[in-house]
Amino acid sequence: MKARTEGVLPRRNGENIAWSEYGDPTGEPIMFCHGWPSSRTMAELTDEAARDEGCRIISPDRPGIGDSTLVPERSLRDWPALLAELADHLRLQRFRVLGISGGAPYTYVSAWAMPERVRAVAVVSGAPEIAALEDHEGLLPLYRWLLAANNRWPNLSRASFRLARPFLTLRPPKKTRPLFLKILQPTDADSLRDSAAFEACFESQRRAWKKSAEGVLIDATIYARPWGFPLEEIRVPVSLWHGERDRSFSSSLARTMAGRLPNCREHLLSDAGHYSAAIRHMHEILRDLRSL
Repeated sequence: MKARTEGVLPRRNGENIAWSEYGDPTGEPIMFCHGWPSSRTMAELTDEAARDEGCRIISPDRPGIGDSTLVPERSLRDWPALLAELADHLRLQRFRVLGISGGAPYTYVSAWAMPERVRAVAVVSGAPEIAALEDHEGLLPLYRWLLAANNRWPNLSRASFRLARPFLTLRPPKKTRPLFLKILQPTDADSLRDSAAFEACFESQRRAWKKSAEGVLIDATIYARPWGFPLEEIRVPVSLWHGERDRSFSSSLARTMAGRLPNCREHLLSDAGHYSAAIRHMHEILRDLRSL
């Protein structure tokens, strides 16, 4: 599936931001914050539902990801200014924001920093504020290992990202997909047997490493740091969607996040895991977000 529209925005500070659009070109504008490691084409997951629900999905690559300029010293709080500049370029005064998985912190900071422009946000299978956790039991074991490696052997951790990049930029043959799906829980594996959904999730990951490992590595570092703003100050409506069978970020972590948000509508999905929450429920998610 190809984006309906693509572009590159030359920012005032000299950086370039690549973006793609999906869904209804005349619909309600929604900025999309992709996961990790991922890139702007993850928003392909929304395309059919966005057309049906009258939503215009605008999905930028974060700095250093895909076709966007690498910014070595960026922080989470730099994101709202970038999003505002893209909205100005597209002549959007107000908009909604949708974040999936690792896009959650970027969604929350947009709501916190720009309440005058952000009407509402939705977060699906969202990453929690890891630095605020008392323990990491609710995280995927791989994430726990990455956090431990970053704390104990930061240079080795960075080197491992760079060594992994040549393999992660390869497109695996389709015949290997069933082997990969076997390691997922059934609800996610069933959703990802759909070829379009699989491509949206995993081709977007491959593209994240397109230029270097540095953008993916900087994103990982940002997740491990304090976010730099209190969730309790977010006043715009938040719709939080999370699968009860999510192994990446447990549903108990989602409940804790929801409890910190003053204006949150919580949707815990008994039939969903990390991937299937978005794949199976995108129509509902967009319809609900439009209603806020």
